Parts: sequence; C-alpha cells; structure tokens
Amino acid sequence: MRVLDRYTFKEFTAPFLACVAGLTVMLLSGIVFELADLIVSRKMPALTVFKLLLYKLPNVMVITLPAGALFATLLSLGRFAKDSELTVMRATGNSFCRLALPVFVAAAMVSAMTFALNESIVPAANHRAETLYRQALFKDDLTHVEANVFMRGPHGRTFYVGEVDRKARRIRSVMIFEPSKTSDSPFPTVITAREGVYTDQTWHLIAGVRRVLDEDGYVLQETGFDQLDIPVQDSERLFGEQKTTDEMTRRELGEHVRLFQKSGIDVKRFEVDYHLKLALPLTAVIWTLVAAPMAAASARGGRFYGVVVSIGVAFVYYVAVGVFRSLGGNGAIPPLLAAWSPNVLFALMGLALLIHVERV
Repeated sequence: MRVLDRYTFKEFTAPFLACVAGLTVMLLSGIVFELADLIVSRKMPALTVFKLLLYKLPNVMVITLPAGALFATLLSLGRFAKDSELTVMRATGNSFCRLALPVFVAAAMVSAMTFALNESIVPAANHRAETLYRQALFKDDLTHVEANVFMRGPHGRTFYVGEVDRKARRIRSVMIFEPSKTSDSPFPTVITAREGVYTDQTWHLIAGVRRVLDEDGYVLQETGFDQLDIPVQDSERLFGEQKTTDEMTRRELGEHVRLFQKSGIDVKRFEVDYHLKLALPLTAVIWTLVAAPMAAASARGGRFYGVVVSIGVAFVYYVAVGVFRSLGGNGAIPPLLAAWSPNVLFALMGLALLIHVERV
C-alpha cells in the first residue's frame, strides 16, 4: 500500500501545484485590474502596487489552496477511474476510501496550512494592504471613516461605526470602548450613541449612553447624555488604525465579540465571522470529501470534467456560505449554525457519495 499511497500522492501533487499557481496569478491580475483606475488617476507608484500585491498574496493563497485540492482530487482520481486503474486497485481488495486516503491526508494538510495562514499572516497582511489602499483612495480626505470597521484611537480607545454618511459627515450606531481607569474592573467603559457628526479632531455624539462595567462584566453604572464630544487623535493616524474582521485574528475578533456581548450590544454578524475563521479553513477537506467520490464515478470524464465540477462545487459552496452568513447576521439562525451549516451539508453529501461509491 505504501507504493500505491506514494503513487496517488504524486498524481495529486502536480495538478494541485499547477492549479494553485494558475489561480494565484489570475487573482493577482484581477487585483491589478481593479487598481487600474487608481494607478492612472491617483498616479499610484509602482512600488505601492507591488506592496499591495505582496500584502494581498497570503489572502489569495487562502482561496487558491482549497481550490487546488479540489481540482487535484478530481483530476488525479478521475484519471485513475478513466484509465481503469481504480478498478484494478479495488480488485486487490482495497476499499475506495483506503485508496483515496493520501488525497484526504493531503487535503487535511492544506486545511491546516490555510488555518495557520489565517491566524498568523493574513490578518496583518490584509491590514497593511487595506491601509495602503485607503491612503491612496482617500489621500485628499484623511478624515474618512468607514462603516463596520474597528479603529484604534487615543488613550487606548477603540471606535466602531455601524453606518456612515460621508457627504453629511454623520455617523450612526456608534460604539466607543475606553479602558477602565481603575483596577477594580478589567472591562472598559462602553459609550454607545444613536448618531453623531465627525470632524478632523472630534466626534460629536448625540443621544447616547455611557456604561461602566463591574469586574464580572455586568453594568455597574448607566448614564444617558444628549450630546458628548469625543476628541480623536490626528486623523491620518486614526485612518491607518481602522480594522475590519478580515484584518483580525480569530482571537482578536473573539475579544471584541465578548466585549460587545458584555455591553448588551448585538454582535451576531461578528459572531458569524468569528466562527467562519475556523469553519472556512476546513474547505479543502470538505471539498475533497465531495470531489473524491464524484471523480471515481466519472470514468468517461477528463480535465474538462474536473474544471467544470471544481467551479460548480466552489460556486455552490460559497453561495451557501454567503446565504447562511446573512441569515446568521440578521438573527434568523444562531451564528454558530450559520457558520458551520455549509460544511455540515457538504460533508453529509460527501459521505453519502462515498457510501454509494463503496457499494458500487
């Protein structure tokens, strides 16, 4: 079996590397195409473009690695089926699952690599890329504030805005976290406001509440206000400290989620993103579980079949992720269920297909 395992793994490796390389080049080319207007109108330097591509590369790899595993599974096992090698291998008494084990192991390695990238390199790289992009796009408006983005302010404050009207410079669903000034509570003071107006150095908040939390995270003191002025630091620095959930590690996002929950704030959308940071890296394993039995059943298939099925599986999966993410963020279903439902559904489909292939 060791010879067969090496043979299967070798057959998997070549299309995997080719697909990852090809898709990476395509996606990076797409990024350059999107930047074309900035390159021309804003005269973005070539060095900045190169840095953007370099910072975007880890995130692109997170997408292309699972796709490579899917494509390689369909091509390698599909060729075995087409050339009747799979039939010969199974005639020796080996089950299909055992023959496909090297492919499943390779997919697990890809998932582990994807998770490691997501937790170590991708958030920081995404943050640097987005900071460069924002600076190039809004260099004439450094007071630019984005919705659904975390921003680090002076004195350890963290700012969050739900909606932004840039023309009127109005902000809505504002949350500000101030570090506790005493050692009695590890939790920050939470300031929420229905709306406000922002300028270069100050946020003028309207109709809000200031909550002080005790050492257990419960509300100790709650004070309403009609208007509150919050000074911010130099806007250019604040601008560079903005962070989306894609620019945070799972641990960072988890800390924000727990803090929001203690403050009684709706965090369903962030909870879904938190769980997705663990669910999405398993894409390679889930896709391989579906692709392996499909490849075994495609004796007449070829590379075209592999490409078409790869695109189909990836498309349906990401549509499912988007739909369930929206349902979870809007509270229609629990965030944990929203994040893991696509994986569970595809895994069940893969197991059903595997059982069918084993019985044939």
